Amino acid sequence: MAVTQITGKAAPVSFRNVSKKFGRDVVAVDSINLDVEAGKLVTLLGPSGCGKTTTLRMIAGLEMATTGRILIGDKDVTKLPATDRDVSMVFQSYALFPHMTVLENVAYGLGFSGFSKPETRDRALAGLDLVGLKGYDDRLPSELSGGQQQRVAVARALVLEPQVLLFDEPLSNLDAKLRRQVREDIRAIQQDLGLTVVYVTHDQEEALAVSDEIVVMRNAAIAQIGTPRQLYDAPVDAFVADFIGEANLIPCQVVSVEGDTAEIAIDDYRYRLGSRGLPVGPAQLAVRPSRMVLGGADGFDATVAKATYVGVRMEYSLKTSFGAIFAVQDDVLNPLETGAVVKVGFRETGPVLVPDR
Repeated sequence: MAVTQITGKAAPVSFRNVSKKFGRDVVAVDSINLDVEAGKLVTLLGPSGCGKTTTLRMIAGLEMATTGRILIGDKDVTKLPATDRDVSMVFQSYALFPHMTVLENVAYGLGFSGFSKPETRDRALAGLDLVGLKGYDDRLPSELSGGQQQRVAVARALVLEPQVLLFDEPLSNLDAKLRRQVREDIRAIQQDLGLTVVYVTHDQEEALAVSDEIVVMRNAAIAQIGTPRQLYDAPVDAFVADFIGEANLIPCQVVSVEGDTAEIAIDDYRYRLGSRGLPVGPAQLAVRPSRMVLGGADGFDATVAKATYVGVRMEYSLKTSFGAIFAVQDDVLNPLETGAVVKVGFRETGPVLVPDR
């Protein structure tokens, strides 16, 4: 007898000048353009109220676009109901039926897809095997951990073999250790099956860990799109720099620009780096805490306000002429003393210039 296998049939997703308004005045999504490649995992990331969940729901057909076009593959789905879009969604709440077994929950959607009972059972069992829950088919949801319940929800979505799989804050109900494990499971399944996945979260670490590409949203619009490394190393502005991982935003003055290189001043300290198209004048320097050098020969002055040992590194809160900054250092054997005045410099690939406002 042939073994039933779950396969992917990934399709790209495109937004063309899509807006969503609630009532006359509330703009939830403001004229966005977005392309999600087939077989990629793209994360919509941003603070509460930025429009990321509304964008996801418009892909699902749970919200209708006010203006613009949405395409899945080469099909315009802008006006189609959710039932005609060939997408599946995994919700934050899992949405499992408590009175049904795990197998019945996974098979539920297949019952409306024209499969025979034997084929429905085979597909549901294959889905459970795929998410590492083989042998759990007769249990009730209440007999599972939170991580296992989330895997059941993923299996239920996967067995429908959708063109696009959607995740809405799927890990927010799990503790930190489980979040790490389940996100790795989701990423592995996505890559193994070549699925198109659109994933919503407000957790920066989660987005960096699972994504091929991240769409940072702010105030109903897209602030920046890029790979995790592009966004971390080259944020377009202070908002993205601060939101994607922790960043110190240090006021500085661009004193000269030669070609693509700028010279900046922070107090009496001079430093050269890429100008990123900024002119002479005020700007900000975005610097990750791990990319600062403390106690070297060059830099601006800072006073150690607090030194905290966290096992694998030291964390320092520092006072400067322009405010407080935060730095981490790997040297735990020779910590800086509270009250010490040190020079603060930067690693060669550390800081990036962003506009002053």
